[in-house]
Amino acid sequence: MTDPDIPEPDKVEGAPHPRETAQIHGQGAAERAFLDVYNSGRLHHGWLLTGPRGVGKATLAWRIARFLLATPQESGGGLFGDAPAAPETLDIAPDHPVARRLLAGSEGRLFLLRRGLDDKTKQLKTVITVEEVRKLKSFLSLSAADGGRRVVIVDPADELNTSAANALLKLLEEPPAGVTILLVAHQPSGLLPTIRSRCRLIGLTTPTADEVAAHLVRHDGVDGAMASYAARASQGHIGRARALARDEATRNRRREVVSLPVRLTSLGACMTAAANLYESTLEEAEAITSDLDAREKTDLDTTYGVVERGRRPREYAPALAALQKAQKTRAKRRHLDVVDRGLMDLASVYRDAIAVAAGASTALVNEEQRGEIAELTRISTPEGQLRRIDAIFAAREQMLEFNVPPMLALESMMLALRVPRRTA
Repeated sequence: MTDPDIPEPDKVEGAPHPRETAQIHGQGAAERAFLDVYNSGRLHHGWLLTGPRGVGKATLAWRIARFLLATPQESGGGLFGDAPAAPETLDIAPDHPVARRLLAGSEGRLFLLRRGLDDKTKQLKTVITVEEVRKLKSFLSLSAADGGRRVVIVDPADELNTSAANALLKLLEEPPAGVTILLVAHQPSGLLPTIRSRCRLIGLTTPTADEVAAHLVRHDGVDGAMASYAARASQGHIGRARALARDEATRNRRREVVSLPVRLTSLGACMTAAANLYESTLEEAEAITSDLDAREKTDLDTTYGVVERGRRPREYAPALAALQKAQKTRAKRRHLDVVDRGLMDLASVYRDAIAVAAGASTALVNEEQRGEIAELTRISTPEGQLRRIDAIFAAREQMLEFNVPPMLALESMMLALRVPRRTA
Protein backbone atom coordinates (compact mmCIF):
# COMPACT_ATOMS: atom_id res chain seq x y z
CA MET A 1 0.00 0.00 0.00
CA THR A 2 1.03 3.60 -0.57
CA ASP A 3 1.73 5.46 2.69
CA PRO A 4 -0.09 8.84 2.50
CA ASP A 5 2.33 10.33 5.05
CA ILE A 6 5.38 9.75 2.84
CA PRO A 7 5.88 12.22 -0.06
CA GLU A 8 6.06 10.58 -3.47
CA PRO A 9 9.11 11.74 -5.44
CA ASP A 10 7.54 10.81 -8.78
CA LYS A 11 4.49 13.04 -8.22
CA VAL A 12 4.52 16.57 -9.63
CA GLU A 13 3.31 19.21 -7.17
CA GLY A 14 -0.29 20.17 -7.92
CA ALA A 15 -0.92 17.28 -10.31
CA PRO A 16 -2.31 13.76 -9.77
CA HIS A 17 0.12 10.88 -9.52
CA PRO A 18 0.63 9.16 -12.91
CA ARG A 19 -1.07 5.98 -11.62
CA GLU A 20 -4.22 8.08 -11.08
CA THR A 21 -4.26 9.31 -14.68
CA ALA A 22 -5.90 6.62 -16.79
CA GLN A 23 -5.77 8.48 -20.12
CA ILE A 24 -3.00 10.22 -22.03
CA HIS A 25 -3.52 12.79 -24.77
CA GLY A 26 -1.54 13.47 -27.91
CA GLN A 27 0.64 10.34 -27.66
CA GLY A 28 -1.19 7.97 -29.98
CA ALA A 29 1.97 7.30 -32.01
CA ALA A 30 3.92 6.30 -28.90
CA GLU A 31 1.16 3.91 -27.80
CA ARG A 32 0.96 2.37 -31.26
CA ALA A 33 4.73 1.87 -31.31
CA PHE A 34 4.47 -0.24 -28.15
CA LEU A 35 1.39 -2.15 -29.32
CA ASP A 36 2.99 -2.96 -32.67
CA VAL A 37 5.88 -4.67 -30.89
CA TYR A 38 3.56 -6.35 -28.38
CA ASN A 39 1.29 -7.71 -31.12
CA SER A 40 4.30 -9.04 -33.03
CA GLY A 41 4.95 -11.46 -30.17
CA ARG A 42 8.46 -10.11 -29.58
CA LEU A 43 8.01 -7.98 -26.48
CA HIS A 44 11.32 -6.39 -25.50
CA HIS A 45 12.34 -6.53 -21.83
CA GLY A 46 13.60 -2.93 -21.56
CA TRP A 47 11.85 0.26 -22.70
CA LEU A 48 13.15 3.83 -22.49
CA LEU A 49 10.41 6.48 -22.55
CA THR A 50 11.83 9.88 -23.46
CA GLY A 51 10.58 13.36 -24.23
CA PRO A 52 10.23 16.84 -22.70
CA ARG A 53 8.94 17.20 -19.15
CA GLY A 54 5.19 17.22 -18.83
CA VAL A 55 4.28 15.34 -22.01
CA GLY A 56 3.08 12.18 -20.23
CA LYS A 57 6.06 9.79 -20.06
CA ALA A 58 5.21 8.51 -16.58
CA THR A 59 1.51 8.29 -17.44
CA LEU A 60 2.39 6.16 -20.46
CA ALA A 61 4.62 3.93 -18.31
CA TRP A 62 1.71 3.30 -15.94
CA ARG A 63 -0.65 2.65 -18.85
CA ILE A 64 1.76 0.07 -20.26
CA ALA A 65 2.19 -1.51 -16.82
CA ARG A 66 -1.59 -1.67 -16.30
CA PHE A 67 -2.04 -3.20 -19.76
CA LEU A 68 0.67 -5.83 -19.35
CA LEU A 69 -0.46 -6.93 -15.90
CA ALA A 70 -4.13 -7.09 -16.89
CA THR A 71 -3.68 -8.81 -20.25
CA PRO A 72 -3.19 -12.60 -20.06
CA GLN A 73 -0.12 -14.09 -21.67
CA GLU A 74 -1.28 -16.21 -24.62
CA SER A 75 0.43 -19.51 -25.32
CA GLY A 76 -1.29 -20.24 -28.59
CA GLY A 77 -4.64 -20.17 -30.41
CA GLY A 78 -8.04 -20.44 -28.79
CA LEU A 79 -10.10 -23.59 -28.31
CA PHE A 80 -10.60 -24.00 -32.05
CA GLY A 81 -7.19 -22.72 -33.05
CA ASP A 82 -8.33 -19.12 -33.47
CA ALA A 83 -5.93 -16.64 -31.92
CA PRO A 84 -7.39 -13.79 -29.84
CA ALA A 85 -7.73 -10.43 -31.55
CA ALA A 86 -4.65 -8.23 -31.30
CA PRO A 87 -5.20 -5.40 -28.79
CA GLU A 88 -5.68 -2.01 -30.42
CA THR A 89 -5.44 0.09 -27.27
CA LEU A 90 -3.73 0.12 -23.89
CA ASP A 91 -7.02 0.96 -22.18
CA ILE A 92 -7.98 -1.21 -19.20
CA ALA A 93 -11.36 -0.87 -17.51
CA PRO A 94 -11.09 1.14 -14.27
CA ASP A 95 -12.96 -1.60 -12.37
CA HIS A 96 -10.51 -4.29 -13.46
CA PRO A 97 -8.82 -5.88 -10.40
CA VAL A 98 -5.37 -4.90 -11.66
CA ALA A 99 -6.45 -1.28 -12.21
CA ARG A 100 -7.87 -1.13 -8.69
CA ARG A 101 -4.73 -2.64 -7.14
CA LEU A 102 -2.44 -0.28 -9.05
CA LEU A 103 -4.48 2.71 -7.94
CA ALA A 104 -4.26 1.52 -4.33
CA GLY A 105 -0.52 0.83 -4.60
CA SER A 106 -1.04 -2.84 -3.73
CA GLU A 107 -0.22 -4.65 -6.98
CA GLY A 108 2.33 -7.31 -6.03
CA ARG A 109 3.65 -7.77 -9.57
CA LEU A 110 4.74 -4.14 -9.98
CA PHE A 111 7.92 -2.63 -8.58
CA LEU A 112 8.34 1.16 -8.58
CA LEU A 113 12.01 2.16 -8.53
CA ARG A 114 12.30 5.72 -7.31
CA ARG A 115 14.05 7.75 -4.63
CA GLY A 116 13.63 6.18 -1.20
CA LEU A 117 13.68 7.43 2.37
CA ASP A 118 16.92 8.11 4.19
CA ASP A 119 16.93 5.87 7.28
CA LYS A 120 18.61 8.55 9.39
CA THR A 121 16.71 11.68 8.40
CA LYS A 122 13.45 9.94 7.44
CA GLN A 123 13.39 12.23 4.40
CA LEU A 124 13.51 11.45 0.71
CA LYS A 125 16.96 10.96 -0.74
CA THR A 126 18.06 13.29 -3.52
CA VAL A 127 19.00 10.41 -5.87
CA ILE A 128 18.03 6.79 -6.50
CA THR A 129 20.67 4.75 -4.68
CA VAL A 130 21.97 1.22 -5.09
CA GLU A 131 20.00 0.22 -1.97
CA GLU A 132 16.78 0.76 -3.91
CA VAL A 133 18.07 -1.38 -6.78
CA ARG A 134 18.91 -4.14 -4.27
CA LYS A 135 15.26 -4.11 -3.21
CA LEU A 136 14.37 -4.53 -6.87
CA LYS A 137 16.69 -7.53 -7.13
CA SER A 138 14.93 -9.11 -4.14
CA PHE A 139 11.59 -8.50 -5.83
CA LEU A 140 12.79 -10.14 -9.04
CA SER A 141 14.26 -13.13 -7.20
CA LEU A 142 10.76 -14.18 -6.24
CA SER A 143 8.48 -15.79 -8.80
CA ALA A 144 5.24 -14.05 -9.65
CA ALA A 145 2.36 -15.46 -7.64
CA ASP A 146 0.47 -16.48 -10.77
CA GLY A 147 3.53 -17.21 -12.90
CA GLY A 148 2.66 -14.26 -15.13
CA ARG A 149 4.30 -11.01 -16.04
CA ARG A 150 6.00 -8.54 -13.73
CA VAL A 151 6.69 -4.90 -14.46
CA VAL A 152 9.27 -2.43 -13.15
CA ILE A 153 8.87 1.36 -13.53
CA VAL A 154 11.99 3.52 -13.02
CA ASP A 155 10.87 7.12 -12.54
CA PRO A 156 12.89 9.01 -13.40
CA ALA A 157 15.98 7.13 -14.55
CA ASP A 158 17.79 10.49 -14.60
CA GLU A 159 18.00 10.31 -10.79
CA LEU A 160 19.96 7.03 -10.68
CA ASN A 161 23.36 7.60 -9.13
CA THR A 162 26.36 5.83 -10.67
CA SER A 163 26.22 2.74 -8.43
CA ALA A 164 22.47 2.36 -8.93
CA ALA A 165 22.81 2.76 -12.70
CA ASN A 166 25.47 0.06 -12.86
CA ALA A 167 23.35 -2.29 -10.74
CA LEU A 168 20.31 -1.70 -12.97
CA LEU A 169 22.45 -2.31 -16.05
CA LYS A 170 23.20 -5.84 -14.85
CA LEU A 171 19.47 -6.54 -14.66
CA LEU A 172 18.99 -5.20 -18.18
CA GLU A 173 21.82 -7.40 -19.42
CA GLU A 174 20.35 -10.55 -17.86
CA PRO A 175 16.62 -9.89 -17.40
CA PRO A 176 14.48 -12.48 -15.62
CA ALA A 177 11.82 -14.16 -17.73
CA GLY A 178 8.48 -12.36 -17.92
CA VAL A 179 9.84 -9.03 -16.62
CA THR A 180 9.39 -5.73 -18.44
CA ILE A 181 11.41 -2.71 -17.26
CA LEU A 182 10.08 0.75 -18.15
CA LEU A 183 12.52 3.65 -17.71
CA VAL A 184 11.23 7.23 -17.72
CA ALA A 185 13.95 9.70 -18.75
CA HIS A 186 13.82 13.47 -19.27
CA GLN A 187 17.44 13.66 -20.48
CA PRO A 188 18.41 10.24 -21.89
CA SER A 189 21.82 11.56 -22.92
CA GLY A 190 22.73 11.57 -19.23
CA LEU A 191 22.14 7.82 -18.85
CA LEU A 192 24.85 5.21 -19.29
CA PRO A 193 25.19 4.45 -23.03
CA THR A 194 25.00 0.75 -22.17
CA ILE A 195 21.62 1.28 -20.50
CA ARG A 196 20.31 3.12 -23.55
CA SER A 197 21.58 0.42 -25.89
CA ARG A 198 19.70 -2.32 -24.02
CA CYS A 199 16.35 -0.56 -24.16
CA ARG A 200 13.88 -0.04 -26.93
CA LEU A 201 13.19 3.67 -27.36
CA ILE A 202 9.78 5.31 -27.35
CA GLY A 203 9.96 9.05 -27.95
CA LEU A 204 6.98 11.09 -26.79
CA THR A 205 6.21 14.26 -28.68
CA THR A 206 4.81 17.55 -27.45
CA PRO A 207 1.00 17.56 -27.74
CA THR A 208 -0.58 20.18 -29.97
CA ALA A 209 -2.24 23.23 -28.47
CA ASP A 210 -5.65 21.90 -29.56
CA GLU A 211 -5.02 18.59 -27.76
CA VAL A 212 -3.94 20.33 -24.56
CA ALA A 213 -6.91 22.72 -24.70
CA ALA A 214 -9.33 19.83 -25.20
CA HIS A 215 -7.80 18.06 -22.20
CA LEU A 216 -8.25 21.15 -19.99
CA VAL A 217 -11.86 21.59 -21.04
CA ARG A 218 -12.77 17.91 -20.71
CA HIS A 219 -10.89 16.98 -17.54
CA ASP A 220 -10.42 20.25 -15.64
CA GLY A 221 -13.57 22.14 -16.56
CA VAL A 222 -11.59 25.12 -17.87
CA ASP A 223 -13.41 27.71 -19.99
CA GLY A 224 -12.67 27.36 -23.71
CA ALA A 225 -10.96 30.74 -24.14
CA MET A 226 -8.78 30.26 -21.06
CA ALA A 227 -7.95 26.70 -22.15
CA SER A 228 -6.85 27.97 -25.56
CA TYR A 229 -4.57 30.60 -23.99
CA ALA A 230 -3.08 28.16 -21.45
CA ALA A 231 -2.51 25.49 -24.10
CA ARG A 232 -0.61 27.88 -26.36
CA ALA A 233 1.38 29.49 -23.55
CA SER A 234 2.38 26.14 -22.02
CA GLN A 235 3.80 24.94 -25.36
CA GLY A 236 2.42 21.43 -24.84
CA HIS A 237 3.13 20.98 -21.12
CA ILE A 238 -0.20 19.90 -19.62
CA GLY A 239 0.89 20.51 -16.02
CA ARG A 240 2.06 24.02 -16.89
CA ALA A 241 -1.16 24.63 -18.86
CA ARG A 242 -3.21 23.61 -15.83
CA ALA A 243 -1.28 26.04 -13.61
CA LEU A 244 -1.73 28.90 -16.10
CA ALA A 245 -5.44 28.21 -16.38
CA ARG A 246 -6.01 28.08 -12.63
CA ASP A 247 -3.67 30.68 -11.16
CA GLU A 248 -3.68 34.38 -12.02
CA ALA A 249 -0.29 34.93 -10.34
CA THR A 250 1.26 32.33 -12.65
CA ARG A 251 -0.23 34.10 -15.66
CA ASN A 252 1.07 37.46 -14.44
CA ARG A 253 4.62 36.14 -13.96
CA ARG A 254 4.62 34.71 -17.47
CA ARG A 255 3.22 37.94 -18.92
CA GLU A 256 6.09 39.86 -17.32
CA VAL A 257 8.66 37.53 -18.91
CA VAL A 258 7.23 37.60 -22.44
CA SER A 259 6.97 41.40 -22.38
CA LEU A 260 10.73 41.78 -21.86
CA PRO A 261 12.14 41.57 -25.42
CA VAL A 262 11.02 45.00 -26.70
CA ARG A 263 12.17 46.65 -23.45
CA LEU A 264 15.80 45.45 -23.64
CA THR A 265 17.09 48.61 -25.34
CA SER A 266 19.93 49.66 -23.01
CA LEU A 267 22.59 48.26 -20.70
CA GLY A 268 20.59 49.35 -17.67
CA ALA A 269 17.38 47.77 -18.96
CA CYS A 270 19.18 44.48 -19.59
CA MET A 271 20.76 44.35 -16.13
CA THR A 272 17.46 45.26 -14.47
CA ALA A 273 15.64 42.58 -16.43
CA ALA A 274 18.20 39.97 -15.37
CA ALA A 275 17.87 40.93 -11.71
CA ASN A 276 14.07 40.96 -11.85
CA LEU A 277 13.90 37.58 -13.58
CA TYR A 278 16.31 36.08 -11.06
CA GLU A 279 14.35 37.41 -8.08
CA SER A 280 10.91 36.47 -9.41
CA THR A 281 11.97 32.92 -10.27
CA LEU A 282 13.66 32.54 -6.88
CA GLU A 283 10.49 33.68 -5.12
CA GLU A 284 8.38 31.27 -7.16
CA ALA A 285 10.72 28.37 -6.43
CA GLU A 286 10.76 29.19 -2.71
CA ALA A 287 6.96 29.31 -2.67
CA ILE A 288 6.88 25.82 -4.13
CA THR A 289 9.39 24.32 -1.69
CA SER A 290 8.79 26.27 1.54
CA ASP A 291 5.74 24.32 2.71
CA LEU A 292 7.44 21.00 2.02
CA ASP A 293 10.58 22.16 3.83
CA ALA A 294 8.53 23.15 6.87
CA ARG A 295 6.68 19.82 6.93
CA GLU A 296 9.94 17.91 6.71
CA LYS A 297 11.44 19.94 9.57
CA THR A 298 8.36 19.28 11.71
CA ASP A 299 8.53 15.56 10.93
CA LEU A 300 12.21 15.49 11.87
CA ASP A 301 11.53 17.25 15.17
CA THR A 302 8.75 14.78 15.92
CA THR A 303 10.93 11.80 15.04
CA TYR A 304 13.64 12.86 17.50
CA GLY A 305 11.22 13.94 20.19
CA VAL A 306 12.19 17.61 20.06
CA VAL A 307 8.57 18.74 20.18
CA GLU A 308 7.53 16.61 23.16
CA ARG A 309 10.66 16.78 25.29
CA GLY A 310 11.82 20.26 24.37
CA ARG A 311 15.46 19.19 24.02
CA ARG A 312 17.61 17.89 21.20
CA PRO A 313 19.24 14.46 21.43
CA ARG A 314 22.80 14.02 20.22
CA GLU A 315 21.68 12.37 16.96
CA TYR A 316 19.47 15.31 16.03
CA ALA A 317 22.18 17.74 14.85
CA PRO A 318 23.65 15.52 12.08
CA ALA A 319 20.15 14.52 10.97
CA LEU A 320 19.15 18.19 10.74
CA ALA A 321 22.33 19.01 8.82
CA ALA A 322 21.60 16.22 6.34
CA LEU A 323 18.02 17.42 5.90
CA GLN A 324 19.09 21.02 5.32
CA LYS A 325 21.66 19.90 2.76
CA ALA A 326 19.05 17.87 0.88
CA GLN A 327 16.60 20.78 0.99
CA LYS A 328 19.24 23.17 -0.32
CA THR A 329 19.99 20.81 -3.21
CA ARG A 330 16.29 20.47 -3.99
CA ALA A 331 15.76 24.25 -3.80
CA LYS A 332 18.61 24.84 -6.26
CA ARG A 333 17.19 22.25 -8.65
CA ARG A 334 13.71 23.74 -8.36
CA HIS A 335 15.01 27.27 -8.99
CA LEU A 336 16.82 26.09 -12.11
CA ASP A 337 13.60 24.42 -13.29
CA VAL A 338 11.66 27.66 -12.83
CA VAL A 339 14.37 29.72 -14.56
CA ASP A 340 14.46 27.22 -17.41
CA ARG A 341 10.72 27.50 -17.88
CA GLY A 342 11.03 31.29 -18.01
CA LEU A 343 13.74 31.03 -20.66
CA MET A 344 11.51 28.81 -22.80
CA ASP A 345 8.75 31.39 -22.50
CA LEU A 346 11.23 34.06 -23.57
CA ALA A 347 12.43 32.00 -26.55
CA SER A 348 8.81 31.58 -27.68
CA VAL A 349 8.57 35.35 -28.25
CA TYR A 350 11.48 35.32 -30.69
CA ARG A 351 10.06 32.28 -32.49
CA ASP A 352 6.79 34.16 -32.81
CA ALA A 353 8.68 37.15 -34.25
CA ILE A 354 10.26 34.91 -36.88
CA ALA A 355 6.83 33.49 -37.74
CA VAL A 356 5.36 36.99 -38.14
CA ALA A 357 8.28 38.10 -40.31
CA ALA A 358 7.77 35.03 -42.52
CA GLY A 359 4.06 35.81 -42.90
CA ALA A 360 2.88 32.65 -41.18
CA SER A 361 -0.89 32.50 -40.74
CA THR A 362 -0.93 30.17 -37.71
CA ALA A 363 -1.74 31.38 -34.20
CA LEU A 364 1.24 32.63 -32.20
CA VAL A 365 2.26 31.10 -28.91
CA ASN A 366 1.99 34.61 -27.49
CA GLU A 367 -1.03 35.79 -29.45
CA GLU A 368 -1.87 38.29 -26.71
CA GLN A 369 1.48 40.04 -27.34
CA ARG A 370 1.05 40.25 -31.11
CA GLY A 371 1.49 44.04 -31.09
CA GLU A 372 4.80 43.88 -29.22
CA ILE A 373 5.95 41.01 -31.44
CA ALA A 374 5.17 43.06 -34.54
CA GLU A 375 7.28 45.85 -33.04
CA LEU A 376 10.10 43.36 -32.50
CA THR A 377 10.01 42.41 -36.20
CA ARG A 378 10.31 46.10 -37.14
CA ILE A 379 13.43 46.74 -35.07
CA SER A 380 15.28 43.47 -35.72
CA THR A 381 15.67 40.87 -38.46
CA PRO A 382 14.82 37.14 -38.34
CA GLU A 383 18.56 36.47 -38.24
CA GLY A 384 18.77 38.65 -35.15
CA GLN A 385 15.95 36.70 -33.53
CA LEU A 386 17.78 33.43 -34.23
CA ARG A 387 20.91 34.80 -32.57
CA ARG A 388 18.84 35.72 -29.53
CA ILE A 389 17.35 32.23 -29.34
CA ASP A 390 20.91 30.85 -29.48
CA ALA A 391 21.84 33.14 -26.58
CA ILE A 392 18.94 31.79 -24.52
CA PHE A 393 19.96 28.18 -25.12
CA ALA A 394 23.58 29.06 -24.33
CA ALA A 395 22.44 30.45 -20.97
CA ARG A 396 20.47 27.24 -20.31
CA GLU A 397 23.55 25.17 -21.04
CA GLN A 398 25.73 27.32 -18.80
CA MET A 399 23.39 26.88 -15.84
CA LEU A 400 22.31 23.26 -16.33
CA GLU A 401 25.51 21.69 -17.63
CA PHE A 402 28.33 23.88 -16.31
CA ASN A 403 26.87 25.14 -13.02
CA VAL A 404 27.33 28.81 -13.90
CA PRO A 405 25.53 30.91 -11.24
CA PRO A 406 22.08 31.79 -12.64
CA MET A 407 22.50 35.53 -12.07
CA LEU A 408 25.69 35.66 -14.15
CA ALA A 409 24.17 33.56 -16.92
CA LEU A 410 21.05 35.73 -17.01
CA GLU A 411 23.03 38.98 -17.15
CA SER A 412 25.13 37.71 -20.05
CA MET A 413 22.02 36.46 -21.84
CA MET A 414 20.06 39.71 -21.42
CA LEU A 415 22.92 41.70 -22.92
CA ALA A 416 22.87 39.37 -25.93
CA LEU A 417 19.10 39.95 -26.27
CA ARG A 418 19.48 43.74 -26.48
CA VAL A 419 17.58 45.38 -29.35
CA PRO A 420 17.93 48.82 -31.00
CA ARG A 421 16.07 51.64 -29.29
CA ARG A 422 12.73 52.31 -30.92
CA THR A 423 12.43 55.50 -32.95
CA ALA A 424 9.31 57.57 -33.39
